[in-house]
Amino acid sequence: MEAQVKKTAAVLMLQGTASDVGKSVITTALCRIFKQDGFKPAPFKSQNMALNSYVTEDGKEIGRAQGAQAEACGIEATTDMNPILIKPVRDMHSQIVVHGVPFAQMSASDYRQHFLPEAKRTVMDALNRLRDTYDIVLMEGAGSPAEINLKDRDIVNMNLAGWADAPVILISDIDRGGVFASIVGTLELLEPHEVARVKGFIINKFRGDLSLLQPGLDWLEERTGIPVLGVLPYIRDIQIEAEDSVVLDSLRHGKKEHTELDIAVIRYPRISNFTDFDALSREPDVNVRYVTSTEELGSPDVVILPGTKDTIGDLQFVRDSGLEQAMMDEVKRKHVQLVGICGGYQMLGQRLIDPFTVEAKHTQEAAGMGKLPLSTTFLQHKQTVRASGFVQPKHPLRLYGEKTTGISPVPVNGYEIHMGVTECHEPEQVTPLFEIAHSGEQTFLEGWGTPDGKVWGTYLHGLFESDQFRRVWLDGLREAKGLAPLKTTYSAQERKEMEFDRVAASLRSSLDMKRVYEIMGIQQR
Repeated sequence: MEAQVKKTAAVLMLQGTASDVGKSVITTALCRIFKQDGFKPAPFKSQNMALNSYVTEDGKEIGRAQGAQAEACGIEATTDMNPILIKPVRDMHSQIVVHGVPFAQMSASDYRQHFLPEAKRTVMDALNRLRDTYDIVLMEGAGSPAEINLKDRDIVNMNLAGWADAPVILISDIDRGGVFASIVGTLELLEPHEVARVKGFIINKFRGDLSLLQPGLDWLEERTGIPVLGVLPYIRDIQIEAEDSVVLDSLRHGKKEHTELDIAVIRYPRISNFTDFDALSREPDVNVRYVTSTEELGSPDVVILPGTKDTIGDLQFVRDSGLEQAMMDEVKRKHVQLVGICGGYQMLGQRLIDPFTVEAKHTQEAAGMGKLPLSTTFLQHKQTVRASGFVQPKHPLRLYGEKTTGISPVPVNGYEIHMGVTECHEPEQVTPLFEIAHSGEQTFLEGWGTPDGKVWGTYLHGLFESDQFRRVWLDGLREAKGLAPLKTTYSAQERKEMEFDRVAASLRSSLDMKRVYEIMGIQQR
């Protein structure tokens, strides 16, 4: 028996002529606009492929973009907003997460042949629950709807639009060139009933004189019979969390000049949750760079090993590229710190063991970097939970804070997503970092570091969004370099809300919202 569509909340689907044309940001901006206009909106992406994930309040895992979109709506994120998450583990193999819980590790062909034919009920049940709860559901597509080889089992673009009876707005990126060809070409590859669903176009990332573009817009509307709803300006330095690591290409060598603290994040092939460092990049005295080679590493003040979906494989990349030795050489300098987050924390230990082939095709073991007396075993259960607590009194990260800001204790918040269990063999040789609790449960010690504070690691993603901790840590680095502290600089939460409003204002000024409401069939308030 097939899931039935319920005619409740209005739906609008945003699809793109390609990946990275701005669908996620535009969806986020519309979420905020509808909230500002007095509606109760919610985001929805049936299937998301991303290594940047978000932990819901009930400890489930969804795509980071849908978490950010829920925040723009002013609501708690749930797995209904992204019922299927695909997390690439290695080439052609991914972990499939269904409603926030790992379902299976599958090859691309197995996923297509055996999982997708049964996925419609999962997708539509989630969508129907959202439509029962909210006024508007913004449905985001993935990639392009004109992928001919994938269309017959599509659950995220035009098939989904048909199941939900949703009007579609097609988005294209003019900054990459060929915008008219990409729009017309996409329509040419769609079936007539699919073209009939496209009710308008959005041209994104425009930098020029609109009057020079107008003849092309007129031609496009005459050729297709579909209106251009807006030409959106190129918005610089968008500070909304991204889900796709393609955005790291623009951040690879860093953007800010004349900063006093330089942080190098190792960009290995399966980097995950790189948004952990967005809050650091917004500090006025910090430059965050993503590096892949010893030449790019330079002489940073901090080297960060971020999260990964393939800890042993990415550790091998760090070794083969020469980055491991280069990092160790840098840490010998007086003030330089080496930091590991989640998978990077596991790499800092002595041993990595994968007995159940959680991340690899075959059972394997590997020697870690040996900077902390830890061993990690990958188990079949994934830990996904929010956490909060404080920096341990004896750790140098807190001592710096007491000297520079007087803050005691230093609070931290974050979330955990990992399948590894890490054991410390020589606790007397290291210092615990944090005392935390999971969702109000009993507190326990988390993370380890060397007594001098130069090497430390933790499972806490989102750690640097803790304003006091972030500034305490950075001011400790400044003190080690002989620089005066900056103390409080900004609130990560306030900055996030301001960014939602900024992008929404830009969209509202360039998009025909009256026609958008008409397309959805609801009255603008």
